[in-house]
Amino acid sequence: MTTDAQRATPYPGYIAGPQQPATLGVLLLILTEGIFFGLLFTSYFYLLSGSNQWPQGGIELPDLAVSSISTVLLLSSSLPMIWAEHEIRRGNTVALRVGYTMTFILGVAFLALLGYEFHSLPFKADENAYASLFYLIIAFHGTHVFVGLLMNIFVQLRAWLGHFDEHRHLAVQNVSWYWHFVDVVWIFIYLILYWTPHWYGPHA
Repeated sequence: MTTDAQRATPYPGYIAGPQQPATLGVLLLILTEGIFFGLLFTSYFYLLSGSNQWPQGGIELPDLAVSSISTVLLLSSSLPMIWAEHEIRRGNTVALRVGYTMTFILGVAFLALLGYEFHSLPFKADENAYASLFYLIIAFHGTHVFVGLLMNIFVQLRAWLGHFDEHRHLAVQNVSWYWHFVDVVWIFIYLILYWTPHWYGPHA
């Protein structure tokens, strides 16, 4: 039975479902950021197609071993988050905290390895077009990972405060979607920035 107070309230006390504002906001954010990355990738291939040599100047290429380890770390970080989201739908808040903690650790390890790679790169950002795009795209993605870690902390704090259960876990879903998006983007970065120079060869 609807009370007078409920009739006077323009929105329900708890909005859930794929059409609620927070979910639409996250989807719009993912779409916008996906367009940004798409434009960067397009710029990369445009410059590559107009170059007789890629990377220009025959610079030493980034280490595939380090980037491959980074890729394993980041992609693996989605697994405990998927598990955590599945378990909170069953009301398992302990699994939520554990899963998000595991994701956080793997995400921090990824950023640490990325920092090490930046420090040891054999070229500078202003060396040529490839180097400039490499630094820009990696830094842009690293910023997204950092934001995802902040979101992770926010969800964990709310989990410890008892804000989530099998019925109320919308923030968990939205943060998970953002993190998985960041992971998917890295697959493209890994293949484009690290592998295309080897496919074309440093003196192609």
